[in-house]
Amino acid sequence: MIGFNIENFILEYVVKRQESLFASDICANAERLCACIEGKTMLVIGGAGSIGSSFIKACLPFKPRSLVAVDINENGLAELTRDLRSTKGLFIPDDYAAYPINYADAVFEKILRARNGFDIVANFSAHKHVRTEKDVYSIEALLKNNVINAKKLLDLLKLFPPESFFCVSTDKAANPVNVMGASKRIMEDLIFSYSDYFPVKTARFANVAFSNGSLPAGFLERIAKYQPISAPTDVKRYFVSPKESGEICMLACMLGHNREVYFPKLDKVSTMTFSDIAEKLLQVLGYAVCKCSSEEEAKEKAFQLFHGSRDYPVYFSTSDTTGEKAYEEFFTQTETVDMNRFTALGVITDIQKRPYDEIDQFISELERLLNKNTLKKSEIIALLKSFLPNFEHEEKHKNLDGRM
Repeated sequence: MIGFNIENFILEYVVKRQESLFASDICANAERLCACIEGKTMLVIGGAGSIGSSFIKACLPFKPRSLVAVDINENGLAELTRDLRSTKGLFIPDDYAAYPINYADAVFEKILRARNGFDIVANFSAHKHVRTEKDVYSIEALLKNNVINAKKLLDLLKLFPPESFFCVSTDKAANPVNVMGASKRIMEDLIFSYSDYFPVKTARFANVAFSNGSLPAGFLERIAKYQPISAPTDVKRYFVSPKESGEICMLACMLGHNREVYFPKLDKVSTMTFSDIAEKLLQVLGYAVCKCSSEEEAKEKAFQLFHGSRDYPVYFSTSDTTGEKAYEEFFTQTETVDMNRFTALGVITDIQKRPYDEIDQFISELERLLNKNTLKKSEIIALLKSFLPNFEHEEKHKNLDGRM
């Protein structure tokens, strides 16, 4: 795919705009952003991921005094550093460090204590895929990362309170239908319960086009390996570019008030199905789309790609797996929304925090449940529903790992 520019493809065919959706809001608030970031110490957890790295790139022009990036993905951190240092004109503070560690590990606490905390802390570490819901083991790992480990971080930050704390959420936290969305909704309640100790903000937003591990990013992997492409035809999603994802989080983290949730205004964000993205990508790369009636047929026809065929096999189908939400929403009818503060961002305001004791009791019960030798998925779902009455989970006994 020499000569193919994925960033240009995203701008032209997915988000369908050449200028960032948030350019005017950043320009209008440049002085405030500078005051919030310049000369400050910054910790970014999950900094090697698509959103975390984009957040870092959005913040660096405002010249923080130091930047520490933490991620369990050692290769991702190496690429982040190479990317930052290879970008012409990008400011990188002299005090820059990238650590391949888990933020729940003891060595992370040593770093935080040695640096006496940070002015700005942003947490992007999360299990983010609906496909992580498949059995009790995957769900346990998800809940430990998104909820239990998050509480450990917050307890540590009470000792070294930052000027601003941000933790990324998801659109799937609004009226959740899958365990991942429920975990992030609980995470929102959790972080807001600490808002008396330091300012806490979060953001729910659309799919990040071609983010790491996403289905569109998988299209590129399949094409590079001459493998067929599979995608749902009935799942339509809102998309923002990787750059825009970082800008949303920067605006929320730096300019948000305590206990607020940010989201992109839907009338400014385009929607596409995953099958539409796949077809457009193949066409731009000079292929004719060859629709197949089964995965096996698509895999059989893919062999012709090795012999120079320009007919690319795809298998498109409707979604029937657990956890897929038919539509996207960023706020519920019970939440108060301010649509006038920013040009392209809405803000959920007047959030009433749940009592800390209530959340602490839930997490204790969750840990007790996860420590059982024999645990059923239904038990976890029942506990989540007891804490989130609007959690509408439907078990279909199929998951995305059963698909190409």
